[in-house]
Amino acid sequence: MNSELTKRALEKVGNPHVLVNLISRRVRQLNGGGGFSRPLVEVAPGMGLADIALLEIIEEKIGWELKDKEIT
Repeated sequence: MNSELTKRALEKVGNPHVLVNLISRRVRQLNGGGGFSRPLVEVAPGMGLADIALLEIIEEKIGWELKDKEIT
């Protein structure tokens, strides 16, 4: 993974654990085929799937929502 992309994506997400989960899920989607398997950003030759996921986060092509835990 590109360290500069990682830093920039972490600034957007704010939580390294959430960032890892976002990247992991998106890489699985890109590997999986189907409607979610195409990159949402322009890809440079030789760019890895994790870097594509990072760039999608940086360019706000994918999003996430953190849900509050219910306390009962």
